[in-house]
Amino acid sequence: MSDVMIDAADGGRFSAYVAKPTVAPAGGLVVIQEIFGVNAVMREMCDWYASQGFLAVCPDLFWRQQPGVQLTDKTQEEWNQAFALLNGMDQDKAVDDLKAALAWVRGQDGCTGKAGSVGYCLGGRLAFMMATRSDADANVGYYGVGLEGLLGEAGKIAKPLLLHIAENDKFSSPEKRDAVVAGVKDNKWVTAKVYPGMDHAFARPGGEHYDRDAADEANRLTVEFFRTHLA
Repeated sequence: MSDVMIDAADGGRFSAYVAKPTVAPAGGLVVIQEIFGVNAVMREMCDWYASQGFLAVCPDLFWRQQPGVQLTDKTQEEWNQAFALLNGMDQDKAVDDLKAALAWVRGQDGCTGKAGSVGYCLGGRLAFMMATRSDADANVGYYGVGLEGLLGEAGKIAKPLLLHIAENDKFSSPEKRDAVVAGVKDNKWVTAKVYPGMDHAFARPGGEHYDRDAADEANRLTVEFFRTHLA
């Protein structure tokens, strides 16, 4: 486990947390942060993916505003800062940074050359954008925010995409949720799984809406998905 620097496509460099598996070569995973930065939760997720046999890298997507952000979900002040950073983010450039991280992990000696992305919250939205805008081999989004506004790009998805959707996501609505499910159902590359009764961030350990059973199910499906498509 270490931090590395990755070159951005438009100049500059950003940091990323890397967790390596015990067996190489391995499939690569770009782990995409929530709105709290590359914090302890994201680092622990990378470590967990490494324990499952993947070379995981989590890039700092707030570096253009404030490098090294590590917030928690425990105080209103941190939530306010997180939303300010979210609102200040250029998501198109964030996707460019994710593509740079994808190329970086593919180029590592310990990588098979196959790599995908997995994201949470904001990262779930960006994972959907990686599915429509990058050549990632497979992508997974956990409770992505505002996916209904990205459905115009859904026709570009030509690699496997798995969406974990919270039925009662407080940052969405039943109408938006149904629109997303309907908007991807005819694309053979996309699997959308709705988790009954779950709220946003049901897979974030220690979070307000964490649900162990739902999280375990989603994580099991995610690992199986990546073992299939990054083998």
